[in-house]
Amino acid sequence: MRNNIKTIAAFTGVTALALGLTACGTASDPAASGSGDDASKPLVVAASPTPHADILTYVKDNLAEKAGLKLEVKEFTDYVLPNTATQDGQVDANYFQHKPYLDDFNKKNKTTIVPVADVHLEPLGLYSQKLKSLKDLKPGQTVAVPNDTTNGGRALKLLADNGLITLKAGVGADAKLSDITDRKGLEFKELEAATVPRALSDVDAAVINGNYAIEAKLTPAKDALALEKSEGNPYANFLAVKAGNEDDPRVKKLAGLLNSPEVRKYIEDTYKGSVVAAFGPAE
Repeated sequence: MRNNIKTIAAFTGVTALALGLTACGTASDPAASGSGDDASKPLVVAASPTPHADILTYVKDNLAEKAGLKLEVKEFTDYVLPNTATQDGQVDANYFQHKPYLDDFNKKNKTTIVPVADVHLEPLGLYSQKLKSLKDLKPGQTVAVPNDTTNGGRALKLLADNGLITLKAGVGADAKLSDITDRKGLEFKELEAATVPRALSDVDAAVINGNYAIEAKLTPAKDALALEKSEGNPYANFLAVKAGNEDDPRVKKLAGLLNSPEVRKYIEDTYKGSVVAAFGPAE
């Protein structure tokens, strides 16, 4: 059970982007998060529920007090508000995304969010409630994929790597549907990443982000018909802050705790290969 309060803040100008966002509490005073000037204030971190908020809650309950860190976790179920909240100072940091997504977000929204410390990798997977293996996916069937730029391309690369489609040479994880040179008869349905698991029963197969797969009670290491390889994968999820706040002592403390042997063991014991630590073992 999580003992942090699930919180959602209604931020001006981004309400229309908050599809799928759910609230189970109230927003704290924005001034409480501050700008990092007072090291005694709680560090407020926006995070996706699973595994990000779970990992942060483990840190809060088991490691933070000894390290002299007050930690507050706010859960968000979309991929937009955590960054806008960090940029606007409504929260001090966030933990939910990988570098390709952040680069694309910063470019499109003129934000200045920067990574601080890699924590884990969630392999993207292809799932189905109707098919038992990849060979069962036939022409005329429909595959749901995330509609955001980076995860959409990543999903198409996973399909191409497994021989389900053919992409233009060199596009890699930047692929778009228009880059498919051979669909092999498949149809595609683009959906916001958080909603893809809910559509699984309506399509023949779906490419789902690791955190959303876990929330949907799927076990990526066991249930996926195809799963990204972890070696050399550029999609590590990290702690991030607005540029200029990297040296906040609270942020440095949290980064150290998230890269600790205790968190590595928590990830290994809890997720059993469905989530993989993205930082090296302690020297």
